Amino acid sequence: MWDMKTPVRYPLIFNPKARSQRADRVRRFLMSHAHHFALYATNHADEATELAASFAEAGEPVVIAAGGDGTLNAVVSGLAGTRTALGILPAGTMNVFARELGIPFGNLAKAFEVITRGQVREIDLFTANGAPFIQMAGVGFDAKVIEETSWESKKRLGPLAYLLAAVKVLGEKPPEMEVVFADGRVVTGVAVLAGNGSLYGGQFRLFRKADNRDSMIDVLIFREHGYKFVLDTMAGLARGGVDLSQSTAYFQADALTVRCGADTPVEVDGEWLGRFREVRITESARRLRVLAPPEAPGGHFVDAIRDLVNWPSQPAELQSTHAGP
Repeated sequence: MWDMKTPVRYPLIFNPKARSQRADRVRRFLMSHAHHFALYATNHADEATELAASFAEAGEPVVIAAGGDGTLNAVVSGLAGTRTALGILPAGTMNVFARELGIPFGNLAKAFEVITRGQVREIDLFTANGAPFIQMAGVGFDAKVIEETSWESKKRLGPLAYLLAAVKVLGEKPPEMEVVFADGRVVTGVAVLAGNGSLYGGQFRLFRKADNRDSMIDVLIFREHGYKFVLDTMAGLARGGVDLSQSTAYFQADALTVRCGADTPVEVDGEWLGRFREVRITESARRLRVLAPPEAPGGHFVDAIRDLVNWPSQPAELQSTHAGP
């Protein structure tokens, strides 16, 4: 437990342009609890980062981010490596990082209780070409889906917008890429996901061995594309891990480089980073202090999938490979 006095008002950073039912609920919550917060509206990610950094430099013990994973990523960039702790009020479409930490994402009052309890957890941070991320980075397929999903479609359709973009991207042939690990091992594929935490897109527990306090990044390398990619992924989830399909390999490492045959989309924490031919993923020297429950709850998505397809309850023998020092 963090022995601090509760501030008169918590600095709270939010994006006033966010438009969704959840964002509207957050605004109503903030107005009804205005005596707890000093509100700071930002127009873009760089402004949120600079604002968070200025609060940390001024010695604020807590800075709250009210938003989705993109807003969190921007605030984290300003708080990383400082003594200031991040508080989270989930207001995004997915809220993956909040789910990872066990922060209530459907009840703002309970999420705020997590902040006021003052329980601090320190987690690893990794970077992709220098851009920090708290949850995951993607090279190839999922980044292409994000690139193809417009803000207008997300506003209108919510998570369905990503599904429609995914259907489009599945019909395209991706560039080949190779993944080079710190020990010199080279693995080829068509898409890469690197997870600091276990969850992807909400309740999808893709990185089943991930621990955001072990200084290791968990890496999934997909060798297939198109609709076989989807079928193998679902089959792997039903078995208890995506890497238990024949076309996916699982590694753990402290650093890796992805080399692509063409300019390839890259995302961090669900936000499009850009197109690159080479992506260097490595642990940051900085860590993040975040207010969270002491233990994150387990997910039930795999159980639901297993029941749906009537898969055997015991997963197949582990087929993943460890890479790194």
